[in-house]
Amino acid sequence: MTLNLCVLTPNKIVWDSEVKEIILSTNNGKIGVLPNHAPIVTAIDIGILKIRLRNQRLTMVLMGGFARIYNNEITILVNDGERVNDINLQEAQKTLEIAKANARKAKGRRQLIEANLTIKRASTRVEAVNAIS
Repeated sequence: MTLNLCVLTPNKIVWDSEVKEIILSTNNGKIGVLPNHAPIVTAIDIGILKIRLRNQRLTMVLMGGFARIYNNEITILVNDGERVNDINLQEAQKTLEIAKANARKAKGRRQLIEANLTIKRASTRVEAVNAIS
């Protein structure tokens, strides 16, 4: 038995295919989803989505959004998402260093919040690439 997984951003369909299982980062922690999972709607945190297919595992980075799980259909709507294989590690590390520097020199609460959000995004991308290396 399989699940139908569709991951959508405002600009593109990142994934649309059958899967065996996923592990999803929600605002309340990670959840695993297998066929016949209870119906839920949940907020998604910036984090890693792990997908298990028949003989392989894939990893994606999701940048916050919502997921709906119902009747073996998983629809994930996110601000942005990308497959780990599409991430350039050097670029992600550079973005992380710039974000950390911006956080150190932030003037005011808004700049600090924006810098910390950029740090979380960049560190998640770096973590995802390092996890599969």
